[in-house]
Amino acid sequence: MLPARSADPELIEAGRLLFARDCRFVAGAADTASLPPESLPEIAFLGRSNVGKSSLINALCGRRMLARTSDTPGRTRQINFFTLDHRLMLVDLPGYGHAEAPKREIAAWNALIRGYLRGRPNLRRLYLLIDSRHGFKPSDREMMALLDAAAVSYQIVLTKADKAPEAECTSIAARMAAELASHPAAHPRIIATSAATGQGIPELRAAMADFAI
Repeated sequence: MLPARSADPELIEAGRLLFARDCRFVAGAADTASLPPESLPEIAFLGRSNVGKSSLINALCGRRMLARTSDTPGRTRQINFFTLDHRLMLVDLPGYGHAEAPKREIAAWNALIRGYLRGRPNLRRLYLLIDSRHGFKPSDREMMALLDAAAVSYQIVLTKADKAPEAECTSIAARMAAELASHPAAHPRIIATSAATGQGIPELRAAMADFAI
């Protein structure tokens, strides 16, 4: 797996304390007109529809059912907002790529994602989730190009690291890091995580705590 890069112990503790506080669902938006007021710094999570996004959000917050998980990809059909201790807003965006839904609905979700990304000035960081076993797919590259064009700061988070052979995952991550160099809005560091084992969760919490008010 990726070599561990430890965050500052003070940041690790700040992240632990922040995510130990109350996190609750506050709003769901099925269209851009329904987006809630921009009251807090926002951290958004985006990825393919089967990447394990809801499981990662639940692991970060220490809650099993905060974000709904499903065996059927593509079940998140709106943008869901969760307030964390009234200091940070976590934003669960609909998955892109393959989803078991009519093409008209998929097009509507994609338009909703694009509308959010282009009109949310309080968005501080977007975490783009990539399955550690596969690396970038064409739909991921399309989303990265959109994020670059919209000047949205984003960082790659690998999911399901416990399911990937170590050597294979390290090789995939190295190729991804080299590719990121050509993307102006991308953060250079890749964080590998596992919702099942907790790998990378403290480091990701620490990174997010830096954006909280």
